[in-house]
Amino acid sequence: MRILLVEDTADVAEAIVTHLNRIGHTVEWESNGAHASRRLSESYDLLILDVMLPQQDGFSLLQQLRTRGHHTPVLMLTACAEVEERVRALDLGADDYLVKPFDFRELDARIRVLLRRSGGESTNLLHCANLSIDRKSRSATLDGQPIELTRREVTLLEIIAARPGRIFNKDELMDRLFTVDDNPSANSVEQYVARLRKKLAAAAFEIRTLRGLGYQLVLHAPAEPGAGAGTAAHTSPLH
Repeated sequence: MRILLVEDTADVAEAIVTHLNRIGHTVEWESNGAHASRRLSESYDLLILDVMLPQQDGFSLLQQLRTRGHHTPVLMLTACAEVEERVRALDLGADDYLVKPFDFRELDARIRVLLRRSGGESTNLLHCANLSIDRKSRSATLDGQPIELTRREVTLLEIIAARPGRIFNKDELMDRLFTVDDNPSANSVEQYVARLRKKLAAAAFEIRTLRGLGYQLVLHAPAEPGAGAGTAAHTSPLH
């Protein structure tokens, strides 16, 4: 998922970025509140905001985000454990609050909760036809059998499998899969989609390329009694 981290302590920020990148998230980092303010109009799956920042603090950034009508999940970070500060952040529209120092396992768990809540999920398991994705272990199974996927393949699959039928354009997927430092080429997304198609040949869905539009995960229609192979596909979730 695409995450914006706003944290002015370099060693803390670098540790968070390294950790989250390792488990498959795409993380962009700003150390200055005023600079982060200019990026609030961009699309992120999650914002992690430190409270104490140069030029513009985390509370101000949070208030600015909510005033603009953005519903992006926000996790606040602070070294202060005072109840009043936590209450203020929650009242301004924060979704969760984490006090430094923290264990990365707790950070991961809180991120998973916020991401699945924003996606309407109640557990870490994402199901799409005969595919299951475990957000905690960053793994996937097809008909109960493990699939060998890279962290970026899991992320791409998670993005499109969470929204069957939705069309994702290439630029959006590039933004959510790569950072500027990754220097992705124009066909990077195509390469990852091609790899997924090979690994998901037995899936009860297909990843379609819509020329000029992007990519769409389309579920196969259930076979009718007596019907042969090659049934049509549809875009509504299977139940």
